[in-house]
Amino acid sequence: MQQGFPHAERGMVIGLLGGSFDPAHAGHAHITREAIRRLGLDRVWWLVSPGNPLKPNPPAPMARRLARARAVMDDPRVVVSDLEERLGTRFTAGTLERLLALYPGVRFVWLMGADNLAQFHRWDHWRWIMTHVPIAVLARPGIDLKAGAAPAARRFAAYRVPARGLAWQTPPAWCYLDVPKVDLSSSAIRARGEWLR
Repeated sequence: MQQGFPHAERGMVIGLLGGSFDPAHAGHAHITREAIRRLGLDRVWWLVSPGNPLKPNPPAPMARRLARARAVMDDPRVVVSDLEERLGTRFTAGTLERLLALYPGVRFVWLMGADNLAQFHRWDHWRWIMTHVPIAVLARPGIDLKAGAAPAARRFAAYRVPARGLAWQTPPAWCYLDVPKVDLSSSAIRARGEWLR
């Protein structure tokens, strides 16, 4: 494996939580721990993205976001990584395609908040993502009902499965984790002036 890439062995189950993490906060850490516990994950990789194509403004510098994420998520089971920047991928589908090729025999599970499911149909090659990796959708305050009615949830309603064993399902397979909610968001932190770009 190339230097700077996270280590994973065949047979491991790894959750992937992607995002700008601009900034990372306790809510990210909370859903990560819940996902590890409820899905039986061996590890979670936080994929701190170079930028979000759906957001109009660029994020804070990568080094600053990585440092904040590592301070927030101090757990040996979690790797905070700039992997997407190293891979040169811009969209989740491209990142997943590369990871599936680079890590044969590793089971990946895409983790995302219910707010992302609500707009998932706007992602590049979203149907490809649904058919290539299992997906766990984690509850977010005030988003649950909108996410359940999202185009992606309706389109793949027949493939919703229980959380336990999700990683071993053949995609498409997705679950909804109704985790205790932490009412924090990166945008609210920025709006309060606690994280300046």
